[in-house]
Amino acid sequence: MDSIRIVGAREHNLKDVSLTIPKNQITVFTGVSGSGKSSIVFDTIAVEAQRQLNSTYSWFIRNQMPKYERPHADVIDNLTTPVIVDQKPIGGNARSTVGTITDVYGMIRAMFARAGGRHVSAYSFNDPQGMCPSCDGIGRTIRADVSLMLDPAKSLEEGAILLPGYKVGGLEWQMYGKHPELDVTKKLADYTAEEMRTLLHGDGVKIELTMKNGTFSAEYEGLVDRFTRRGVTRDLSTLSERTREQVQRFLTEGTCPDCAGDRLNAAALETRIEGRNIADWARMQVTDLIEVLDGLEGAAAAGAKEALQRVADIGLGYLSLDRATTSLSGGEGQRLKMVRHLGSALTGMTYIFDEPSVGLHPRDVGRLNDLLRALRDKGNTVLVVEHDPDVITIADHIVDVGPRAGVHGGEIVFTGTVAELREAETLTGHGLRRSTQVKQSVRQAAGSMPIRDASLHNLKKVSVDIPTGVLTAITGVAGSGKSSLISGEFMAAYPSAIFVDQSAIAASSRSTPATFLDLMDPIRKLFAKANGVAPGLFSFNSTGACEECQGRGVIITEVAYMDPVTTHCESCEGRRFKQSVLSHTVRGKSIADVLDQPAEEAVTFFTEPALKSKLNSLIDVGLDYLTLGQPLSSLSGGERQRLKLALQLNRTSSVYVLDEPTTGLHMSDVDTLLALMDRLVDAGNTVVVIEHNLDVVQHADWVVDLGPDGGKNGGEIVFTGTPAELLASSESLTGEYLRRYRT
Repeated sequence: MDSIRIVGAREHNLKDVSLTIPKNQITVFTGVSGSGKSSIVFDTIAVEAQRQLNSTYSWFIRNQMPKYERPHADVIDNLTTPVIVDQKPIGGNARSTVGTITDVYGMIRAMFARAGGRHVSAYSFNDPQGMCPSCDGIGRTIRADVSLMLDPAKSLEEGAILLPGYKVGGLEWQMYGKHPELDVTKKLADYTAEEMRTLLHGDGVKIELTMKNGTFSAEYEGLVDRFTRRGVTRDLSTLSERTREQVQRFLTEGTCPDCAGDRLNAAALETRIEGRNIADWARMQVTDLIEVLDGLEGAAAAGAKEALQRVADIGLGYLSLDRATTSLSGGEGQRLKMVRHLGSALTGMTYIFDEPSVGLHPRDVGRLNDLLRALRDKGNTVLVVEHDPDVITIADHIVDVGPRAGVHGGEIVFTGTVAELREAETLTGHGLRRSTQVKQSVRQAAGSMPIRDASLHNLKKVSVDIPTGVLTAITGVAGSGKSSLISGEFMAAYPSAIFVDQSAIAASSRSTPATFLDLMDPIRKLFAKANGVAPGLFSFNSTGACEECQGRGVIITEVAYMDPVTTHCESCEGRRFKQSVLSHTVRGKSIADVLDQPAEEAVTFFTEPALKSKLNSLIDVGLDYLTLGQPLSSLSGGERQRLKLALQLNRTSSVYVLDEPTTGLHMSDVDTLLALMDRLVDAGNTVVVIEHNLDVVQHADWVVDLGPDGGKNGGEIVFTGTPAELLASSESLTGEYLRRYRT
């Protein structure tokens, strides 16, 4: 009972994996991207633990909860309650903030309620008692923009109203053209303030409107008031797409003029503690708010300070409580989820993390390790899927999955301690003991792409030249301004650059590498032309789909209250197509045969240049083993990241910007990525990469380091130069950790 036991696991690419995982220890799962780590940890252990936990609830409750299918394994024993901390964005809506998700805002509301003698609801922007009535607690309003609605150089009879449907003489136009106080021949620029008020907001007058079948009297309504009532809603999604497009042309979104973005009503904002109202507190950087709470007494202040200190300890001290959760990166969101669990009094849990070091500067990885140890020391089991050597080294137990990815992986190649792994003949073992060097001979820039007086977010009017024709690494701690400088200011100045961000690609069982890379259309046309039939026959989402499974290859049986059951489709034998479709071939292969080919085979099968170039891009990013028809939902995070990069490689540009491309990549996969970036630069391109990975940093030709810290303490250029010069920099945190990495 002191270990989790798995026998015969067969999810995705797992090959009858049997495994024992010690409880109350930190177990790190390593291996190349796509080797099967997530299939063990998330698709087997986490799913079965969640499924068994849900089975303890009543049928009524279970029917409201997500349903999990039993993983493909013979035995999964000795599980405990799971807490899954993955990389999925926190999401939420406009009302979800850092303060609400960490529960700190609730503690602060209690402090202000006590100080102001009001109910705690009066300080909530999600409660009618506290929210600003003009923006309903959102802090922003969508308003009609008069400058877009009217042409002041024209009179009403010349068509000064630019809104659709207000043709001169038409029914809508008559409302204003027939108003007794509005001169239709006078240019709007010459209207008095009162005349303009009447046009835009007037009321209290009856207007005779003429139609084909007679006249009728209508109550006058100002142009802005009428447009707002009819078209401006806080949820434009309720309008038809055509109407929404028409309406949005005349709208402007901005800070609410009544609450100035504070979200609360005037009464709530009157209460002050230490001279600041609750909106002032929410705007403050977490580290600054901790200092304010330091000088206050009481249980609420102590609780809030303790919770905020955990946020700062995980490297998120640069955030503010009013920061929208929708604006957080995957790494920031995952760390905020961790903070919530660290405050929990529950023990005996199994915490499951998916690459918690994503988005972390090497300085902050040490803080992350402290939190993982704290969870273990409270009596919990900690399972971590990770590539970062600094996180791997704190493991009590390691499971290395491989030997390679996809069909070449799915086996346990090592279990043991970190010291034993360093001696193991696996890709991870080789990666841990290898020695690499800071690049000494760098490429010379062909020119530069300047950024001047950049002030987006926390940037402090910085100016920097990004060299062309070389590989430039943009570094700095989380929140230092890297993304603001490159994703924001640089991309705004040079919009023709190809930008590969961290956003997740849409993945379903019906999307495949072939559909994602736009290979399917030319492949279908190739089969159609060779066989004289319609292209739709060669799509498992169209007329060629197996009628039994609707082109899924499997049949999913879902019965009320019961867990779903997936079975192999016997009609098409899992190949997704009708048998009649499979009789049509190209060069001796059916469409199903082609989709079963890995990229390395397909590139020799196809002679068509357009297909070969896209397939070569898959091989360039190290996905040569991926079959063209593999569902994207079965790919790992690292595989999806590289698939997205392969798509962008097919676009033509001279400048490529990559945002943390090593996310989800094993040490050996990073080598493949570096080789790809070198090929791009050697072909005359400029590559700019935002990155924490020190192997990438030391391989660059030029480094731009931001800092010195995050939030208000960042936003400055700390260093520019070569990696060798960065090693000698005493001002740069990145330089300090690069020196440690080399020793």
